[in-house]
Amino acid sequence: MSRNDEVASLLEEFADRLEATGVEYKPTAYRRAAENVREHPTPIEDLAAEGEDAVSEIDRVGDAIAAKVVEYVETGEIAELEELRAELPVEIGALTAIEGVGPKTVGTLYEALGIATLDEMEAAAEAGEIREVKGFGAKTEESILANLPFARESRKRTRLGDARPVADDAVAYLAELEDASRVEVCGSIRRWKDTIGDIDLLVASDDGGSVVDAFVDWPAADATIEAGTGKASVRADDTRVDLRVVADAEFGAALQYFTGSKAHNVAVRNHAIDRGLKLNEYGLFDVSDVEDPDAGQRVGERVAGETEAGVYDALDMAYVPPELREDTGEVAAAVAGALPDLVDLDDPRGDLHTHTDWSDGGFTIREMIAAAADRGHEYHAVTDHAAGPGVFGDVGLEEAEIAEQAAAVAEAADAVDADIEVLHGIEANIDADGAITPDDAMLADLDVVVASPHSALDADADAATERLVRAVEHPEVDVLGHPTGRLINERRGLDPDVEAVAAAAAREGVAIEVNANPARLDADGSAVRAAVEAGATVAVNTDAHSPRELDNARYGVHTARRGWAEAADVLNAYPIDELREFLG
Repeated sequence: MSRNDEVASLLEEFADRLEATGVEYKPTAYRRAAENVREHPTPIEDLAAEGEDAVSEIDRVGDAIAAKVVEYVETGEIAELEELRAELPVEIGALTAIEGVGPKTVGTLYEALGIATLDEMEAAAEAGEIREVKGFGAKTEESILANLPFARESRKRTRLGDARPVADDAVAYLAELEDASRVEVCGSIRRWKDTIGDIDLLVASDDGGSVVDAFVDWPAADATIEAGTGKASVRADDTRVDLRVVADAEFGAALQYFTGSKAHNVAVRNHAIDRGLKLNEYGLFDVSDVEDPDAGQRVGERVAGETEAGVYDALDMAYVPPELREDTGEVAAAVAGALPDLVDLDDPRGDLHTHTDWSDGGFTIREMIAAAADRGHEYHAVTDHAAGPGVFGDVGLEEAEIAEQAAAVAEAADAVDADIEVLHGIEANIDADGAITPDDAMLADLDVVVASPHSALDADADAATERLVRAVEHPEVDVLGHPTGRLINERRGLDPDVEAVAAAAAREGVAIEVNANPARLDADGSAVRAAVEAGATVAVNTDAHSPRELDNARYGVHTARRGWAEAADVLNAYPIDELREFLG
């Protein structure tokens, strides 16, 4: 597992602390460098080993930043960053998690009131001290108080996209052990929830001590929390990782048990009890002739437990995919043989929402098309930002630029030597009232129009619903992009009536996007299910700004699966002819 994300996060902290202390211009340079370090295909530690010149070959990484990257890889810290931390001893990540509070606000409030933590921020707001600081007022203070609970809660949960690569690395490491016969993730991360509390790992082995010893030596582990003969916990990348080792004969039952959810497990156990069976982490047991079924964990004759599928089969249930295990009707459907045939990772044929360096992407049109072709995509849509509300600076394209880009897209498509259809589209903007920019005539000339909310994301539920319904009723809109505009653990976004929006999308023939960016996963599983039940189509798009982000599609597919979506429900699982027919 490369350290690119780790180094990028440090550069972002550097930017925040510089901005908080009033430094201009430099923060932008550090944030751009962080973005490109994160997206660079070569492990940053390999480049650092070659020296500063190799690191500075990364786009937008100058000599000064390259020197700091090398310093961190070699020593484990950046002296100048440590000085900034000492100068401004605040929990800047926690404080900027409060919606509307940026680094400059943090710096100002520390200077005026000495606020360094969420608790101190809350105390100052409740005491009415913040409104007395120059440049602030009662409204700002009330907003901070209103958004503090969300910021506090976000610190307790890790985004799926941050935790899953750590889990994948752990699984790959453990799978190489001679004493590990089977390895799986379990818990909420296996159910692909958008945030997780910790990472749970399950290993089948006859030598638990050997596996635990190897686990605490996992190179990615920063610290050992506890270690026994059959279980252990470490901390990796600021996330707790828990390991449990079980016998091979019990692995399936343990996997089912530790995957959860608790509500699903209770429903399955009750189904087992009705059939004279007892289900726990050690197996499925026939207790029909046992006087006291609760006398022990392994009471009765074991009838299943080696595999998960075997456990469900012995209960006369279809296998329930982990994404559905939330006790929302999946147990009854499994008993009735009525579970959906969920969309699979191989079903999407292309991406209908991507960006290039014409707007806020970091790569050319040709590079993005080539990357899609390399991944076997049958089609690819270029949908850069249109200028409009919520699109800052010069990122969005004006109408003349959109027309100019059409020729550039056609030229790039011809230049890529691959069998891939390229669509030219736009990510249009939904304003606070539901109107779309740019104008209708321009939109009508495009292959695909993704319309997304980028501003006024604090509207109430009724206004949000009316706004999104009006947007999907627009005759040129094909896809409703990231409908709530949320950023997981950062911004709540809109809270519309998802059933009403889904009904409008079904009526108007507009797809609801499942934005696969791990910071978004928007629409979420519950909204996808509402769409499916309303007969609406969903589109699993990456919103990729780089080739690497095209690989985020898996997060979108699993989110769609959490919403009970089948391949037939997913727009970009359609063959190109059917896709063009839908787009009209």
